[in-house]
Amino acid sequence: MRSDMLHEINAQVSVFGLLHQEARTAAGAEPLLADMLETYVISQSHLEGCLTAVMASAMADATLSFEALTDCFRGLYQADASLVDSAACDMTAVLERDAASSEYLPILLYLKGFQALQAHRLAHALWQCGRRMLARALHHRTTQVFGIDIHPACRVGRGVMLDHGTGIVIGETAEIGDNVSIMQGVTLGGTGKESGDRHPKVRSGVLIGAGATVLGNIEIGYGAQIGAGSVVLAKVEEHTTVVGIPARQAGRPRCPSPSVTMEHGSFQPVSRAQWYQQGS
Repeated sequence: MRSDMLHEINAQVSVFGLLHQEARTAAGAEPLLADMLETYVISQSHLEGCLTAVMASAMADATLSFEALTDCFRGLYQADASLVDSAACDMTAVLERDAASSEYLPILLYLKGFQALQAHRLAHALWQCGRRMLARALHHRTTQVFGIDIHPACRVGRGVMLDHGTGIVIGETAEIGDNVSIMQGVTLGGTGKESGDRHPKVRSGVLIGAGATVLGNIEIGYGAQIGAGSVVLAKVEEHTTVVGIPARQAGRPRCPSPSVTMEHGSFQPVSRAQWYQQGS
């Protein structure tokens, strides 16, 4: 068995074991949640089952039944084990980066940024295998339930955190690398004047602050940092911090991956003369 496959299996087993332990403890402490925890976690034998139950419940409505979605999602997870591994990486990313998270269980059950991302991964899998109407239906349902709009064609790496998630909009041809952190209210969109490949390419290790807007087929380089409320209309170089409207270089992050440390205001600033020179 390949080493990368072993890593995926070990990651899933580790996360599932901790989830199972946390669920049993929570069920004993809060009897009102015991039945739900039994269904979603305790009765399951692997992480795939937990994800299937939670996501089918979250996405079900009058047109997409829980039973139908359970069958669909189970089939997608079984056909592509990387979907489960990506979910494990996403949960671990939240646990490591979100100061409000100290256990896996609340991430799985209650964090809408995490659940919206898993819904997108399922919709993307459907999109890739040609089931595009169902992918669009899941996308539509995701926007209704979570208030997060990610086109099902968008490619997203592993270890991604959508912190809070509310108001995030990500376009069709956008790409997001590994270990990226995106805060609430972020838009990765087009300029409105382009067709075809028209959305941003966000490389690994990037941190995008709340309310930032990134427009056009531009690259946000590895380990870059975009300040809250910024409007980015041009390429951002690797390991560079940009802020403002329009965004300009303000310095460099103090670590290789600001998405992991989540230090929004921590960077080595450029001089005042350099700042004004950029705007001239």
